[in-house]
Amino acid sequence: MNTELTGVIVTFLLTVIIAYPLGKYIAKVFAGERTITDFMNPLERFFFRISGIDASKGMNWKEFLKSMLAINMLWLFYAFFLLLNQSHLLMNPDGNPDMTPDLGFNTAISFLVNCNLQHYSGESGLTYLTQLFVINFLMFVSAATGIAGAVALFNGLKHKTTDNLGNFFAIFTKSITRILLPLSIVVAIILAFNGSPASFDGKDSIVTLQGDTVGVSRGPAAGMIAIKHIGTNGGGWFGANSSHPLENPNYFTNMVELVAQMIIPIAMLFALGFYIKRKKFAYIIFAMMTIGMLFLIVPTINWEMAGSPAIEKLGVLQSSGAMEGKEVRFGAAASGYWSIVTTIISTGSVNSMHDSSMPLSGMMQMLGMLINAFYGGCGVGILNYFIYIIIAVFIGGLMVGRTPEFMGHKVEAREVKIAALVTLLSAFLIKGGTALAAYYFVQHGNVVWAVQPANWLNNPGNHGFSEMFYEFTSANANNGSGFEGLGDNNIFWNVTTGFVLILGRFLPIIGPIAIIGLLAKKKYIPASSGTLKVDSLTFGILTFAIIIIITALSYFPPLVLGPIAEYLGM
Repeated sequence: MNTELTGVIVTFLLTVIIAYPLGKYIAKVFAGERTITDFMNPLERFFFRISGIDASKGMNWKEFLKSMLAINMLWLFYAFFLLLNQSHLLMNPDGNPDMTPDLGFNTAISFLVNCNLQHYSGESGLTYLTQLFVINFLMFVSAATGIAGAVALFNGLKHKTTDNLGNFFAIFTKSITRILLPLSIVVAIILAFNGSPASFDGKDSIVTLQGDTVGVSRGPAAGMIAIKHIGTNGGGWFGANSSHPLENPNYFTNMVELVAQMIIPIAMLFALGFYIKRKKFAYIIFAMMTIGMLFLIVPTINWEMAGSPAIEKLGVLQSSGAMEGKEVRFGAAASGYWSIVTTIISTGSVNSMHDSSMPLSGMMQMLGMLINAFYGGCGVGILNYFIYIIIAVFIGGLMVGRTPEFMGHKVEAREVKIAALVTLLSAFLIKGGTALAAYYFVQHGNVVWAVQPANWLNNPGNHGFSEMFYEFTSANANNGSGFEGLGDNNIFWNVTTGFVLILGRFLPIIGPIAIIGLLAKKKYIPASSGTLKVDSLTFGILTFAIIIIITALSYFPPLVLGPIAEYLGM
């Protein structure tokens, strides 16, 4: 077997092997059972005491969401203030300037919502203080917010009838102290020992082979790189992200970072089975998500290893595959694998430039974000998949002529409407945003008198359309990767994607938590011979089919205008 493919297979198998016991551990943490991290109890109680929080008090779904949204709003203003004033604060050895209001608006929202869409270059756009106390801070709390949402879903599924989805602040705190922080420390140590910088020194001057003197940025990067992957955040200490040799020094760290970004999303699936004591249900979800991932990964790796057909027509041999925009340290296979992992997991970090991918590979990356439910981000992947489950339950009920039921609770019009609205919202934000960008570009492409001339496209035609479509897809999916031929640091993109970011993050969390809160309060109906079995392979296939149909109906036209047309034109 090709050694590049062997590396990909080993990386995925290693991820699953680690994720299974981690899932069991996560279930024990939130079930209140004894774990190896119980030594954190005094620290957690200290936080609750100084905050005036009663961690033992349960919350219904409205109280849970109110707590989540209120604290996130506070973090948004905190981050925005620091970004606008970073040049006047401490820890700025390279003298980086303040962010502009529109860029600060976009950046604060982006990291708050676990997207980390960067319209700036990490080493020049931020100071060490804002990297640590804004970016790193938000990477922890945004990931913990997603995990808390998933655990609320677990609590609603665990009990026959309940109004208690758990205490948001208790779950949130444990997500950091028991899961995110320990895993990040392990990954940061591995990265630091492999060459990622972990100091507060400013730029270092080196002389290149050409004799040029270049300033190389450094800083305490290893810790940020760890949580950006563990928390499925993305972003990058350096502008080149994980293709930068200091952020991803070698093939081993490439494997570590791939495992790190997948491990919690997969572990949360296993945790669901252990927590609600329905392991078969969790295995079915895991199987469907894995099949979906393979449908995206296998052709992508094949296309990237095969190279460009346009270059083949010139008679040029591409023995290493399509290597434009890729690192020779990793190769085409590992880069293709990363490109799909980072888009289905909603991490958004990159070890190659997606803008240089083959057209259909770019389409697969887009599909991973458009579906946004094959593993997904920390916690939110399960919440997104739950929306598809509710729709599948409703359609399944119609097919057999029964009132739809899910785990002993009737799924009625209110729950289905919420699920439908969440699904339709994504399509509206992505396609509406792309249409607005295309219209603005046509109207103000090179008009010097416009408020802001639209000169952001370096690639005209179908690929330029793909760049704009990808940007809104990434923002809505809270992903953060981009087709970086797009010039996105301007008022139009900072403001429009900022609103898409915040709506695309919180409404898909609000919807599933509201649904499970409404379902969990209903009278429990014991299973009968006519009950739809949601832990069966048949139901898993039905849900998978619903995902494919909804995605195709919603997004086939823009995919034809973008990557498919580009491919046909090669």
